[in-house]
Amino acid sequence: MKNASCILLGWWVVLWIAQPGVSAAPPPPDPLYTERAGSPDGMGKWFLGREIAHYMTHHGAPWLERPEREEEERPRLLLDALALKPGAVVADVGAGSGYLTWRMAERVGSTGKVYATDIQPEMLLILGTNMTARGFTNVVPVLSTPRDPHLPTNALDLIVLVDVYHECEFPYEMARGMASALKPGGRLVFVEYRGEDRWVPIKRLHKMTEAQVRSEMALHDLEWVSTGRELPRQHILIFRRPTASPGR
Repeated sequence: MKNASCILLGWWVVLWIAQPGVSAAPPPPDPLYTERAGSPDGMGKWFLGREIAHYMTHHGAPWLERPEREEEERPRLLLDALALKPGAVVADVGAGSGYLTWRMAERVGSTGKVYATDIQPEMLLILGTNMTARGFTNVVPVLSTPRDPHLPTNALDLIVLVDVYHECEFPYEMARGMASALKPGGRLVFVEYRGEDRWVPIKRLHKMTEAQVRSEMALHDLEWVSTGRELPRQHILIFRRPTASPGR
């Protein structure tokens, strides 16, 4: 019955986000998570009908820096879509080796700031080495936890997660923490391999559909803004923290 409840709730959330004039997020499921047998690539832990994938350890850092990533993911197109401005305060959550971090730091400039978070101290050491080698001083490494991004409250113009959210062990708590870290009007951006496209050469649990991301974000005080397909293999799903509290 728990599985059936999750399925019903998932459908209800999808229907809810399609309704005009809705001003408050629905309650989260109870229980938040269920556990059952799943894929070898997953934790056996499910949220709104989605099995959460295992995260990459710091031993996979070289894969994050692979030369072909430039062609496969086109980070320049992503940064153009994000429209980062000099002086912006932003975060790269699940930053890993800092592949996107330094590119964001370059765009926001010396008057801006990039919080680079990761749950693995080993990754932050790699990231710090890479930032030092490139001469960036506007990057703040942050050791987060699976439940909390450890970002300052009401402080960020933008938060981006690149191929990270599907691996968050506690996605509801993480999204809640990120939403509260945004300034009113601040954007939360998910870059995920497109689960709708079978040809994308990524394991199933490491892809997400637009509908799944939107259903999960509908549980928070966030507004969907747009879903971009500028990238060869990934969605760019943009949400925004409302400038006024729900119901006002």
